Formats: sequence, C-alpha cells, structure tokens
Amino acid sequence: MSSGAFSIDQLMELAGLSVSQAGGDGLVAARHLRHYGYEPSVFYPKRSKTDLYQRLSKQLEDLDVLFVDDFPTALGSADHVVDAIFGFSFSGEVREPFRAVIKALEETDLPVTSVDAPSSWDIETGPPTSGVGCNFHPAVLVSLTAPKPLLNHFRGRHFIGGRFVAPSIAQKYDFDVPEYSGLDQVVEVGSTEVKL
Repeated sequence: MSSGAFSIDQLMELAGLSVSQAGGDGLVAARHLRHYGYEPSVFYPKRSKTDLYQRLSKQLEDLDVLFVDDFPTALGSADHVVDAIFGFSFSGEVREPFRAVIKALEETDLPVTSVDAPSSWDIETGPPTSGVGCNFHPAVLVSLTAPKPLLNHFRGRHFIGGRFVAPSIAQKYDFDVPEYSGLDQVVEVGSTEVKL
C-alpha cells in the first residue's frame, strides 16, 4: 500500500477539486464546475477506453456537459480555458491533435489555467526552447500536491491544491504544505514562497 493509501479515483477527485483541473483531473474539474453553476465544455479528442475514464465521461454526459470536437470554435465561445491536456509526466514531442491546441493556447487572449504543468512544458526545465509551446505562458498554474521545478520558469499566479496531504507524506518527500483558509481546497502562493 502506498503512502496515504489513496486510490487513483480518489486522487483524481482531490485534484479535480483543486481547480474547480490533467487528463482525468480535467474531466473531474469539469464535473465540479458544472455543479458550481458553470457551463464547461470538454475537448477530449483521444478518449480512453479504461473503465475509470469511461465513468468520468458518462458522469459529464449525464450532467449535459458538452464534448466538443472543434477546439478553435469552442475557444471562440469560451471565457476561460482549463489546460489539463498533459500531466506532470509529459515528455517528448507534442503530436496532433494537441499541437494545434497548444498553438491556439499560445495565441489566445483568454485567461488559461494550467493543471500541475502547462501542457508541452517539461516538469524540470519548463517551456520548450523552440517549437510548439515555447510561447505558451498561462495566466494561472495550479500545482497539485506540491510545486514542480518548472515553477522557476512560470510568471503568472500560482496556487497549490493539496489539502489532503498528510504531514508524513510532506516530510517523506521534503516539501512544505501551505496553510489553507477555511474550507478552501487551494491556496495562492508566490513562486519564491515554496520549497521546490
């Protein structure tokens, strides 16, 4: 049993609450946003066949959350974008259909909130030095559990979502758990206020 004894389903729920957020976290966030009275739409071009993702998709369909196939058109009617394309484990080249999406995120004037890592960024070194994603700088980053080294390259507002972290886990992995106010699931912190 891992530290904390959380299942993947539970971790996605907790991560989704923190943005209300990559992949499954974004689906959970869309569900929470819908329950909070927003009208999210979801761009999900490569649907997973796993039971977990099928259940998350069905939950959204039951809430009449719109799944869109045309990202540029959806972007034109949005007022905010939650970037949950790739998680912190992303590496390598961005391939279609995600290249066009990240290019659109680079060019949009809409505020973008990235979940854990801006899509296309390397978890250690930040944005790519050239090509798609090199000019992608979201307005907001929500780090899940703890900030990642890429924070050294981030210029926007930074939040941490990880109120569920036990002190023993923070001690084991040598990171600080910020103080959360009231019932908040996220806390805003500056990039210099946290241990990477």
